[in-house]
Amino acid sequence: MRGFIIRRCLQIIPVFFGILIILFMIIEIAPGEPLSDIQDPRITAEERARMLERHGLHLPIHQRFFNWVSDALRGDFGESITHRRPVSEMIVMALPPTLTLSISAMLVSLLIGIPLGIISAVYKGRPIDTVCTIFAFIGISMPVFFFGVLLILLFGLNLEWTPISGFGSPPHILRNATFLEVWRDRAWHLILPVTALGLNGAAAYMRYTRASMLEVIHSDYIRTARAKGLKERRIIFRHALRNALLPIITLMGLQVPFLFSGSAITEAVFGLPGLGQIMIQAVGGRNFPIIIGMMTMVAIITLISALIAEIMYAVADPRVKYD
Repeated sequence: MRGFIIRRCLQIIPVFFGILIILFMIIEIAPGEPLSDIQDPRITAEERARMLERHGLHLPIHQRFFNWVSDALRGDFGESITHRRPVSEMIVMALPPTLTLSISAMLVSLLIGIPLGIISAVYKGRPIDTVCTIFAFIGISMPVFFFGVLLILLFGLNLEWTPISGFGSPPHILRNATFLEVWRDRAWHLILPVTALGLNGAAAYMRYTRASMLEVIHSDYIRTARAKGLKERRIIFRHALRNALLPIITLMGLQVPFLFSGSAITEAVFGLPGLGQIMIQAVGGRNFPIIIGMMTMVAIITLISALIAEIMYAVADPRVKYD
């Protein structure tokens, strides 16, 4: 296993540099100029030229790429054109809300989607299977932003049960609050966004789990286990589910970039101060340092999640060997 992890980490390096090249080229061929969003008439042509030189945008494309890579390897993703702050500092400040939302939504997706998929497969053709299937189709077909708006209208505005925006109460309200009270307040504010993003993912996990379980529970070794008189619960959870988890693990690794894109939309709907808000503003303002810095971070997280998924194969199925 240790040798496999070392080999995979070495293989990730050229893949990562290939991703950097593609990202940089996409940013370069995108329409618009980096400073086109600045429409201040007081800025002269000389001042605009100095701004381009300050951010290194006057250099040839190959030189800009190598300069950016060398700085990125040291953790320096450049400076935001409009905010005039280091991109790495902005990422660190905006990362906690996004990670909290993404991880919470994934946990909700797994805790709801996998059990519903098991129930739907075990009781195939029965009314509960029909209900689970309808839930899955509605969850997959309904956009996150539309579902989020419905939750805001119902639970936030009409019933007034939950907050509709923000990552927590204003600082003056939580001035004397304890650590537990602060996190309780944040959890209360995250109920609606986590529900909107988590149920959308739960529908996908439910469909994959159902399909995988239906394929496994009709296998010969499951029929043999039943013939031996093993309890149905033990057959389902110890024998069938463990083999059915392999496609789910693959889906978990592939869901990471979609989870971050969904988080960006969810943050925009619920007004969360995360990476999504900054990314949307950066795209609208052609703030290239922020765009490429955040896309690089998402690429790193995606590659790491793919590696973790491959390691989890061996945990879920002892027959998988990496020696």
